[in-house]
Amino acid sequence: MGPLQELLAIDHRQTLEFFVLRLQDVAEPNVDREELLYNASVLAHYAQVSTQPPDVDVPTPANLSAVFDHFVSGTTLLHGSLMMETAGAQCLLLAGFFEDQMRRRHNIRWYAELGASFFSRAALHERSASKARLLNAIARGFEPWRRCQAQLGRELRDQPFLMTPPRSPLG
Repeated sequence: MGPLQELLAIDHRQTLEFFVLRLQDVAEPNVDREELLYNASVLAHYAQVSTQPPDVDVPTPANLSAVFDHFVSGTTLLHGSLMMETAGAQCLLLAGFFEDQMRRRHNIRWYAELGASFFSRAALHERSASKARLLNAIARGFEPWRRCQAQLGRELRDQPFLMTPPRSPLG
């Protein structure tokens, strides 16, 4: 299984690099590097987190209804920066990268506004000034980043194979 095993054994750094390169391809050429890295890290993180509740992390939501239930109508208190940032990141992921799947059941514009407001509130509660600036920038640029992620999601779904299967020694 040698070469195939190498293709399947992807670590966090490789996943992040994958999304950084792909987002660079669909983003404006003068895009802020920190914002690009942040968006790539959101995609890389959720590419590696299950939708089933893990022991230590917030699971990847199955859809925007789960985000609404957990962060809007649920009992989760959104007073901490990290929880609001998580809510914003989940809105960005689902309304962005998975826009085509979510659009059938959800108002993408409303969730984009909700996600931007989560990032704004996260910035207000963030203790680190540099992180607060980044979260505020993500909030202000939420819609362009959401559209970039949507475009990337469509391009990756249209691409049949991202990995080239190893050639058989017989073929």
